Order: sequence, then structure tokens, then C-alpha cells
Amino acid sequence: MAVAAPKLALHDPNAQDLLMRFKPPFWLEGSESGFLLGTDHLGRDLLSRIIYGSRISILVGVTAVLISGVLGMVIGLLSGFYNALDHVMMRIADIQLAFPTILLALAIVAVLGGGLENLIIVLGVTGWVPYARVVRSEVLSIRSSDYVVAAQTIGVSDFRLLFRHILPNIFSPVITIATFQVASAIISESSLSFLGLGVPIDVPSWGNMLNQGQLYMESAWWISVFPGVSILLVVLAINILGDVWRDKFNPKAKAR
Repeated sequence: MAVAAPKLALHDPNAQDLLMRFKPPFWLEGSESGFLLGTDHLGRDLLSRIIYGSRISILVGVTAVLISGVLGMVIGLLSGFYNALDHVMMRIADIQLAFPTILLALAIVAVLGGGLENLIIVLGVTGWVPYARVVRSEVLSIRSSDYVVAAQTIGVSDFRLLFRHILPNIFSPVITIATFQVASAIISESSLSFLGLGVPIDVPSWGNMLNQGQLYMESAWWISVFPGVSILLVVLAINILGDVWRDKFNPKAKAR
């Protein structure tokens, strides 16, 4: 849906028509043909805005996870392999874990300002801790393995040892974490956009739509309900996918 948004959307998501404002969904009395899920307070087609809003959510979720995943894996590899660095990085991780992620992101966005780029960077930088802790524990458990000792004996460099020999053997739990983190990033983006600190208000985003529809819950509930259901379905689907991948990559689950 996100990829084919220009083909699927029946209207321009930002096109305003005040004569069509507050039109209900197609099954309710007073609906207008061509507006299947109704219109908002500015007469914009709700379905088209939801379709284009999926682009923002998926872009933010996937890009933020790529940033936090790469950052967390590198920190976790170095922390698990070098004891001196381990103490410093894990204390930084403990300090960051003392703050709720959404509040930390809220504070940073309030300082840096809103915008799609800042939002992606903030969510990416604040989400590295789970990757780092899992990768670190995996490195600690395998750095004394025979193949690691053998590679060190023949003079393999630390860089090659970490990224060529150790990383491929601990990649499975990282994939599982990344799947769940995409769902978390989508919720965080929607929350920050709802508070007015996410993507600009003129960009069709599910969080922005929730914000704009909160004033009309009694008279035009569909403005907020349908974006909220979209967030629910996407996050639920991603979490189910994460459960499947966790079982697939878990050797103990395969043994059972």
C-alpha cells in the first residue's frame, strides 16, 4: 500500500474542499461517493491520507531501526570484545535505560525541532541499547570458542574477527529485535506527531491525523478512529511477524 500509494489513492491527500468537510464513511447516512472512509474537517479524503500516511510510518520505522541496529551492533561487538570499553558503554546504556524512551525522544525533539529527518535521527539514536546488550552478551559467550581462538592464533585482525567471523553467528537475535523495534518506532513516531513534535502538520501522517481529529471525536469520530486502527493493524502484524521469526531462528524451538 505504501509503495503503490499514488495508484491506490483516489484523491490528493492534501486537497481541501470545505463543501465536503465532515462527510461520514460510505455506510453512514450523508456519505459522499468517492470518499469511502469519509472526509476530515478540511474536506480532505481520509482514505487517501491513510494510504499516504503509511509511507511516513514505514519510512520512519525501517530507517530508524537501521540506524539504531547498526549503531547497537557495533557498540555491542566492541563492548563484548574489549573489557575496558565494555564498562564505559554499558554504564551509558544503563543511564539511557533509566529514562523512558518516548520521554527521551520527546526531550531531544523539543531541542532539535520537529521534521522527518530529525525524527528519524532521534528514534535511531535512542534505540541502540537493546541491540548493544544482546550482541554484547552473545559476543561474551562465543569469544572463547575454538574458532575464535584459532583465528586469533593465526593472526586474524580484530576487525576481521569481529565482523567476518563473530557477527554472522549472532545475527539471528538482531533480526528478531529489529522486527519488534520497527513496531515500537511506528508507535513513537505517531505519538510524537500527535503531540506536534513529529513530522510537519501538512504531511499526511497517522499521528497528525489523530491529533487533528481529537477535537471532533463526538461529531466526526472517523477522523481519529481509522488512523488509530491503521496503527493497530500494522503494529500487530509486525509483532506477529517478529514472533514467527523468533521461533524460526531459535534453535531450542527447532529442537522441540
